[in-house]
Amino acid sequence: MDRILIVGLGLIGGSYAEGLTRAGFEVGAVTRSRSSIDYALQKGIISSGTTGLDPDYLGRWDVVVFSLYPHIFRQWVRENQQWLRSGAILTDVTGVKSRIVPEIQGMLRPDLEFVPAHPMAGREVYGVQNSNADIFKGANFILTPTERNSEQAIGRIEAIARHLGFRKISRLSPEKHDEMIGFLSQLTHCIAVTLMDCKESHHMVDYTGDSFRDLTRIARINEDMWTELFLENKAELLEQMDLFAGKFKELRDALEQEDSEKMKQMMRLSTERRSYFDK
Repeated sequence: MDRILIVGLGLIGGSYAEGLTRAGFEVGAVTRSRSSIDYALQKGIISSGTTGLDPDYLGRWDVVVFSLYPHIFRQWVRENQQWLRSGAILTDVTGVKSRIVPEIQGMLRPDLEFVPAHPMAGREVYGVQNSNADIFKGANFILTPTERNSEQAIGRIEAIARHLGFRKISRLSPEKHDEMIGFLSQLTHCIAVTLMDCKESHHMVDYTGDSFRDLTRIARINEDMWTELFLENKAELLEQMDLFAGKFKELRDALEQEDSEKMKQMMRLSTERRSYFDK
């Protein structure tokens, strides 16, 4: 069994640690917060952890999972990769790939390998105190390997995903990943934020139904992380926002013109496409 180090013990890093410990791996952690390490040790989420950068500790691990903001991920690898053991496999949970994958793979020592990955799971809370490995059960897992990756290393990260309980493991190019994520994740967060920003909503809580709650669930958002992710994927996200704005205008124009058939046609198409997600 691989010895796995989690760098960044927040919600996703903590949930990885909990799930992998449960699966029988030896799991350690490096994070900035001493209280996060103490909590994870107390709860049995990790077997060891540190807030420092001890070369002996960093050199113990077979697989290193980075759960960091993109700019911190780059900086950490640039400054600390010399302490990792030869043959170690690096992977991540980063929500954007086109820019970061070639940068990380390009700066790595030749005896290290970075297999980029993105677990499609999360919650609207933060920190290891809210970690829960069950968020991965039945979720999707995306790998974005390049020609720099070996099948053996990719297979080891796929095996970790299976241990965590992911339902479907897919492979995409970094560019295709960012197109899909721009639409499926980032655009939906933009819509939720925009809805909540449209009207002062404190009094609306007394009148709302499930539809508004469902649509805005993800509007409770980490502004630092999501702003960075949006900027990392700026060109793709702008395309997806323009696509949505155009389709929204179609519906608005149909309503203004009282074009009932056009509205019904759009609703029939949306009902058909939404049914794919219920299978």
